[in-house]
Amino acid sequence: MSNELGAFLSARRALVTPQQAGIPNAGVRRVPGLRREEVAMLAGVSADYYLRLERGRDRNPSVQVLESIARVLQLDDEHLAHLLTLVAGAPHRRRRRARRETVPSGALKLLDSLVQPAFIEGRYFDILASNSLATALSPGLVEGGNQLRDLFLNPAEQALHPDWENITECFVANLRQAVGTDIDDPRFIELTGELSLASARFRQLWARHEVRGQRGTPIRIDHPQVGELVLNRERLSIAGTEGLMLVVYHPDAGSDNAEKLALLASAGLPTTAEGVLPDPRLKRAPGTPVERA
Repeated sequence: MSNELGAFLSARRALVTPQQAGIPNAGVRRVPGLRREEVAMLAGVSADYYLRLERGRDRNPSVQVLESIARVLQLDDEHLAHLLTLVAGAPHRRRRRARRETVPSGALKLLDSLVQPAFIEGRYFDILASNSLATALSPGLVEGGNQLRDLFLNPAEQALHPDWENITECFVANLRQAVGTDIDDPRFIELTGELSLASARFRQLWARHEVRGQRGTPIRIDHPQVGELVLNRERLSIAGTEGLMLVVYHPDAGSDNAEKLALLASAGLPTTAEGVLPDPRLKRAPGTPVERA
């Protein structure tokens, strides 16, 4: 039987040092972080009861107990909310078969009207639709791609991101939040299984049980044609869907980044029968532009 509560507590316990918890660090520790009995003492519960929680023998602790443990483990609000969903009495999503995520026609029309790089992503970072400037920014942002798979398994995509380590940490933490307790979802099982087998970095991050929602934030891209870009990344929920997001990259107005993005956009406009006319301002001629059906 799955023991998500125990796995979460154990992982988070390993991330809190004795110094952070305010207790003496005496003796040799075989494993990092706090000992179970130390968490129990600081949370005001018995060591035996805390052991039962981690081993899955008690799946219905009170909210007060979980909040006390969360305080010891120094969980923020997002991690606490995730913790509360892992107890036996918490409502779970209804199990369902894997199904294709469908983008509403209105969202597709909006996507095609945007002059910034933009795409629509699914619950597990699948690319469901994208505009041509998004694929010019990153070939991985093409319909049918998956951002997690590219970030962890594609060296060319990794080279685009100078802050790759921070970005992968953010994506994995957001995946944790997106899936919640719905760990029997076929798409989730397929994707995490593939990444766990193929990427040591993914295994490391997944084992930390970080939970965090993505927020609007600047992102650096080292583009092979126009050099380094710093763009604002916004994720907007699409009403009437289950977890679909419209993602838009946009530069600060009047910045060098805006000029570079405009340059990248203009490179795909003048074409001949042989393909794209090279722009002498680019580091190298761009590839064939992506056509939308």
